[in-house]
Amino acid sequence: MNSPTMHLPHDDHDCGWYGALPSPAPAKRLSGQQQADYAVIGAGFAGLAAARRLAEQKPGARIVLIDAQRVGYGASGRNSGFVIDLPHKMALEHPDPAHKQRLLGLNRAAIDQLQGLVQQHQIDCQWSHAGKYQGAVGPRGLAYLEHFERLMTELGEPFRSVEGDELANVIGTRHYSRAVYTPGCYLMQPAALVRGLADSLPKNVELLEQSPILGLKRDSKGQWLLQGSDGQVRTPSLLLGTSIFTQEFGYLRSRLLPVMTFASWTRPLSQAEMVAIGIQPDWGLTPADHAGTTVRMTQDNRLIIRNTYKHVPRYGKSVNEATREEIRAGHRKALLARYPQLAGVPFTHTWGGVYAISRNFTNFFGELETGVYATACDNGVGAAWGTISGALLADLAVGAESRHLQDIQAVTGMPSRNPPEPLLGLGVRTRIRMAAWNSRSEL
Repeated sequence: MNSPTMHLPHDDHDCGWYGALPSPAPAKRLSGQQQADYAVIGAGFAGLAAARRLAEQKPGARIVLIDAQRVGYGASGRNSGFVIDLPHKMALEHPDPAHKQRLLGLNRAAIDQLQGLVQQHQIDCQWSHAGKYQGAVGPRGLAYLEHFERLMTELGEPFRSVEGDELANVIGTRHYSRAVYTPGCYLMQPAALVRGLADSLPKNVELLEQSPILGLKRDSKGQWLLQGSDGQVRTPSLLLGTSIFTQEFGYLRSRLLPVMTFASWTRPLSQAEMVAIGIQPDWGLTPADHAGTTVRMTQDNRLIIRNTYKHVPRYGKSVNEATREEIRAGHRKALLARYPQLAGVPFTHTWGGVYAISRNFTNFFGELETGVYATACDNGVGAAWGTISGALLADLAVGAESRHLQDIQAVTGMPSRNPPEPLLGLGVRTRIRMAAWNSRSEL
């Protein structure tokens, strides 16, 4: 099945993470008639993890991993480079302590899995156990920060308050009143990481890029037929690591909300500039107020500013160049509020990335219909959640039991149904505007 008006990925050409990588080898594309024991659509964190686990569980099977774009070009290569162990605020507020512990365990299993692969395959992706700061600018942010501290205390997780000279000597600015440091987060270069994961796939996985699947149907023998523009794949088992694009195949329709968030980064700062600002490399700060500004300093001394959310029903096609310029100007304002010394340092790239959220903050994981499995709706924790949910989706498909599989089945469910358009778009846009207005002091 597929949508009569299928919207394919349409990402901008200005992602700094991807642009910093060397050009990849020519893509191998889907062509002709192919048969696979398992097919995986989507070569982001979820699809890569699913294909790898399938290959490990079924070493004699032929696995085909298919992506509409190049690996690292889509959403998995466009985040801010955090692999977060802690659930986000909505999940931390869940009334069941066991639910929160399951989420923590799943996220940390994903980190362990990624760290093992980075080390085993020597993936050059700026992988770093740097921890994470959550920062507050004014009274609104401080109230959120105090709430976060209470949640962390209830969870029994380590954290410490950082302010004054201690904070300024790391992040190079006194813009923030206070921050809370948590030690379990890892930082990385996302496009480099996913490309490295793809380059190190087991030999029984065939990666096909720039090969959008335009439709799905079941043939007379009960196999799934994946139709591309220049070829087909037949398979009895299909795994979807397609996140928001799952709805384009007719599944989870009216249950996922496509949201795009945006980032800009500077050129690498010189050592003299780093010393003059008093800033350290390799750290990340997320806002205590979720609608505020994320700031990252990379290992190669680039400052990243991320804020601004848009509802994008047509994904990248929903954002025009005028909107991108307006967003870039907002990023510039946020940068100079923190680092007025960088008035002469330009942004070299501004990009957006699409992810899926649900109104009830619920992730989907499981079998959609016979032979079709999906993990969708990461709700903003894509690197860790995509990795562990993709691996466990493969376990589900082959019938392999584990404690982590039981845990993910316990904490996932069905995203709630959205109201119809135009009410949905009006409501989402209004909510985003209100959040931005309420959080303007934290931007």
